[in-house]
Amino acid sequence: MAAEVGSPVPTPRRDDIDDIEVDGFIQAMTRRHGYDFSGYAPASLKRRVQALVQSLEIAHVGELTARVLRDDEMVPQVIAKLSVPVSEMFRNPAVFRKLRDEVFPVLASYPQINIWQAGCAHGQEVYSLAILLKEAGLYDRCQIFATDFSDEALARAQEGIFPIRDARLYSENYLAAGGRHTLSDYYHARYDFMKLDERLKERVTFANHNLVCDGVFCEAQLILCRNVLIYFSDTLQDRVLGLFRNSLSRGGILCLGNRESIRFAPSARDFVPLDAELRLYRNAGATL
Repeated sequence: MAAEVGSPVPTPRRDDIDDIEVDGFIQAMTRRHGYDFSGYAPASLKRRVQALVQSLEIAHVGELTARVLRDDEMVPQVIAKLSVPVSEMFRNPAVFRKLRDEVFPVLASYPQINIWQAGCAHGQEVYSLAILLKEAGLYDRCQIFATDFSDEALARAQEGIFPIRDARLYSENYLAAGGRHTLSDYYHARYDFMKLDERLKERVTFANHNLVCDGVFCEAQLILCRNVLIYFSDTLQDRVLGLFRNSLSRGGILCLGNRESIRFAPSARDFVPLDAELRLYRNAGATL
């Protein structure tokens, strides 16, 4: 008896094919290189993967997957493109003013101050923090750990070199944040670039750390992770908040980005708002 002919299989839409290819790419990066992007917000990750394909001038995501499976030297470039190193010095100055006026006096009670800048990108916020800590007389008691999962971003952060075209904006932000001098006191201009004073790096350690899969990095009195969680799924956001809770000393301060909210995360119960509008929270949970 002849087999019954079934209904024709519908032709998959281009979007469906793209999603399948992106899933394959995520699995390849995880299993081959240990970078797990599965917890990233799907729409955001898909856009970044497609932008990466275009920048590399290859035909489709499937070709990208084949290349990362076979070419280890390509991985740093892929990681750099998938990260989102967008920042500026003293971004959202009201946050830095709040840190200066209300958080720094609390930090001053510690003989040694550990600060973790998670997702430091190109380092603008690290240097902003260092400047204000110097002006508050706290810098020499600090150890700032600036981490990112992109080695390329970390290398640029260590250089401390930024386009001079941004100097005016950075200077305005610095004054709005309560800076006591002029920003030009902290950098040297040459050609089209500004190089920040090397002394701002004396108490900074740059290191690779992946919030997606790595554990507690240090015990800190202050953690800053601004506008990173917005790229994570709800589950991954909660996992990272738990990591921050376990990294903060009791009463330590967490500073998130102004586009982020912890309201619906289970780990939010461990944080008490210090200034909910500015996304500053105090750790009230148990630590490791």
